[in-house]
Amino acid sequence: MLPGVVSMNFRARLLRRLSQIHGLVPSEEEPSVWLPVSDSLIEVNFIGMDTHGEHPGKTYVLEDKELPLLVFRYLSLLSPGEPVTMEGLVVPVPRPAGLLLEKLLTDRSGEKGDRDLLVALGLLLLCAESDREELVFQYRKLSAEEQYAVRSGLSMLSLLAPRAHMPDPTPHRGLIAGLMARLERAEPCD
Repeated sequence: MLPGVVSMNFRARLLRRLSQIHGLVPSEEEPSVWLPVSDSLIEVNFIGMDTHGEHPGKTYVLEDKELPLLVFRYLSLLSPGEPVTMEGLVVPVPRPAGLLLEKLLTDRSGEKGDRDLLVALGLLLLCAESDREELVFQYRKLSAEEQYAVRSGLSMLSLLAPRAHMPDPTPHRGLIAGLMARLERAEPCD
């Protein structure tokens, strides 16, 4: 494991807990994904963040025979939010601004890409004004290329057609346009 990606104690607890959950099986195509065998469960993705910059700008698989992780560079934009406790397990969750930027920056294509953008819309709809201010602050620290990618993601989102079981972008195009204009007005950080 990369230092700082996940502590060995947390990893051991996670593997123990995962063994108690029935109805999930490792995906043959994506080793870091466990798939449900019934509609009563959801897919589980095990991901990591490269906080040490050992592979800057890359997404890669951190090989591990029991629990490989898909490591994303842009997860480093996330900062801890309020944790959620579910069945005695404390689950860390990120603050909305960093998660929204990560969703808009991550390379995507096809149906999976569209769903990622619609998840970004869901996050945007949950953002408070303080979250939007944080988003603009973080956006200003991105490179010009990354800022362009964020705005491109928002443009793509504004053009998407509705998808079943996902937030409908149609009535929120004004909100998306307003965020785009706000980002375009943001001055770069020195």
